[in-house]
Amino acid sequence: MKALMFGWEFPPHISGGLGTACYGLTKALMKHDVEIIFVVPKAYGDEETESIRLVDASDVVIDIKDEKFREMISKLSYLEIDSTLIPYADDEEYFRITEQLSKGVKAEQLSIKTQKYSFQGGYGKNLMEEVKRYALVGAEVARQHQFDIIHSHDWLTYMAGAEAKRISGKPLVVHMHATEFDRSGESVNQLVYDIERAGMEAADIVVAVSHLTRNVVINRYGIAPEKVITVHNGVEPASTNQFVDAEKKVDEKIVTFLGRITFQKGPEYFIEAAHKVLKRDPNVRFVMAGSGDLLPKMIRRVASLGIATKFHFTGFLKGDDVDKMFGMSDVYVMPSVSEPFGISPLEAMRSNVPVIISKQSGVAEVLKYAIKIDFWDIDAMADAIYGLLHYNSLPEMFKQYGKEEVESIKWDQAGKKVKDIYENLLS
Repeated sequence: MKALMFGWEFPPHISGGLGTACYGLTKALMKHDVEIIFVVPKAYGDEETESIRLVDASDVVIDIKDEKFREMISKLSYLEIDSTLIPYADDEEYFRITEQLSKGVKAEQLSIKTQKYSFQGGYGKNLMEEVKRYALVGAEVARQHQFDIIHSHDWLTYMAGAEAKRISGKPLVVHMHATEFDRSGESVNQLVYDIERAGMEAADIVVAVSHLTRNVVINRYGIAPEKVITVHNGVEPASTNQFVDAEKKVDEKIVTFLGRITFQKGPEYFIEAAHKVLKRDPNVRFVMAGSGDLLPKMIRRVASLGIATKFHFTGFLKGDDVDKMFGMSDVYVMPSVSEPFGISPLEAMRSNVPVIISKQSGVAEVLKYAIKIDFWDIDAMADAIYGLLHYNSLPEMFKQYGKEEVESIKWDQAGKKVKDIYENLLS
């Protein structure tokens, strides 16, 4: 069995949990004898692909004189940019071609026969335009390769998957790692919501990473319940971590937040809880590791509370730096407002770090040995942090049983469930 899979990032070039999840799932699927053709907008040449066949969308040549290309252009009009919402720098050649075609100019009259579209491969200011181009490339990739099923990860790739399905007639699975409601609360970007809904409607099966996400997909997007299947994420198997119990070079205990500094992740609640803890015990250091649009606001809030000497902003961490951070941490906190799953608590537990997670996270469905609080309850969060720092038997219990628990949450299980979905669709 061979799957054509569309993603947006792949380790080590990641900005969050999406790339990590794609890597874990693809490796698990290969163990279950599924071949993977993994398409990314931009490949750097040092991806951790092992035997995965990685396709760089920037290298795919599209024949603009082909009738199907013109058909795709006409069908993608609803992906036009909302320039007041998302500023972008356009691609002059792309717009020249598409604008002339939309005005009725025949492809045969254009000055070139083929076109490559370059991708930044990130989350830059022309993100929506890249999503649109990626859909065009998705159809071309589907024509160039043989495969049995299509799998698209997150909204950025849904239209590429839908176009690949239209060209090939193969079944489409879309993977919902996070909804627009998770990212934006009730102030959703209507354009992103429409793409998510259209992608899920085009799919034969929607994979949700938690029951929490499954309920959002059904109730907020109107997707039929029988079409939505929950497959919880896993965590990479434990390896010898040279950074476990790493030397901190400070006497204080360390409490860590690691994730995107955005509304979804609840960084402001972490800071307010830190302030309460420091009132009771000034011998604690707090670390906020990550980057995001709320970072400047969080720095200002820390300064205004007068706790800057006890608070550290590291910027975005990946690879060994993440392991080093967990190795120095005494407590890990994930206070997410809405977290479809949340892999980082599993990674922390694997590194012998007790964790505090919000009840509004999908990972809370699979963890027993974690302290669970409501994201908004900063008093409960502060009490949990203080307890783990001061009552020795409490963190020891969570370390011992938490590590055993997380070792049982494997990507292999998720891979088997996804392969079963593939087989059911193909049968």
